[in-house]
Amino acid sequence: MARFHTLTVTDVHKTIRDAVVLTLAPMGGDFDFVQGQYLTFRRDFDGEELRRSYSICAGKDEGILQVGIKRVDGGTFSTWVNENIKVGDQMEAMQPMGSFHTATSENDGKSYLAFAGGSGITPILSILKTVLTREPNSEFTLVYANRGVSSIMFREELEDLKNLYLGRLTIIHILETDSQDIDLFTGRVDVEKCALLFKHWIDIKSVDMAYICGPEPMMLTISKSLKDHGLDDNQIKLELFASGQPGRAKRKAKSVDAASHTGTTKATIIMDGSTRSFTMPKDGVTLLEAAIENNIDAPFACRAGVCASCRAKLLEGEVEMVANHALEDYEVEQGYILTCQCYPMSDKIVVDYDQ
Repeated sequence: MARFHTLTVTDVHKTIRDAVVLTLAPMGGDFDFVQGQYLTFRRDFDGEELRRSYSICAGKDEGILQVGIKRVDGGTFSTWVNENIKVGDQMEAMQPMGSFHTATSENDGKSYLAFAGGSGITPILSILKTVLTREPNSEFTLVYANRGVSSIMFREELEDLKNLYLGRLTIIHILETDSQDIDLFTGRVDVEKCALLFKHWIDIKSVDMAYICGPEPMMLTISKSLKDHGLDDNQIKLELFASGQPGRAKRKAKSVDAASHTGTTKATIIMDGSTRSFTMPKDGVTLLEAAIENNIDAPFACRAGVCASCRAKLLEGEVEMVANHALEDYEVEQGYILTCQCYPMSDKIVVDYDQ
């Protein structure tokens, strides 16, 4: 079960004007991570607890724990980090989470393709560095979309990596506003641009695995283009920005028959080996909200169905999950749910956070 641990900030440096990279050292506890995972932080601001998730940008074999945090307009947490954090400060974070990765093997000789938009480069960078280190026979192509040159996070580090892994790492920068020598590399990443990239620059037929991280519209466009050009769902991994989501999705309008089944549900929560039960309404309150209202310290971060921090397994009963941007199809088939997006449909539900 995920719990918060204290991390000490050991290094702070700017990668661009409005983004900072933090190096963190855990004070006890196991913070081993898998490339592509994220950390969920919490902090009180004027008596209100805020939780935010940020991707790890370090490679698996670098021996450090780093996250990249880009300031978001109006973002309380990201602004505080960018303007106030300093070496020696302490932060509270859950252990690394997330499934935006695939296993590596020293004997593999694969062709990887990644699309990143803005700060979506952070988990991609972790994956890229790990793959190139652990799979000496593999190659990696990164398509990185930004507004302009000044907004390219990790620009110098990416150039260093390209020189270090000469012939194995290809980086294509797509800039929305800054013109480039090749017209194809200017503008937005849309269906037409993907088609031209696959025709002239990327051998899509040789791609074994593709990663996409960025704003949802861009990710959906790229994912569709990859499928149209021959890749299947098992070859595509997506990581959606939590900050791009408005929060809990609205529940669909109910029919008259469905409305007649409203009332209350007996909810049982299994967490940390203990069992708690309470009564909650079937409408208007998610399972996560009801658990918190009943003084259960259930894990959460984005509350938008994006980060999977609130993932649990439904053992009994039926729920409606109104949004899911985090769970794989096989996880849903196995009974896993995002409690921040679930409303009870049956008179009794049993949910296990320990599985």
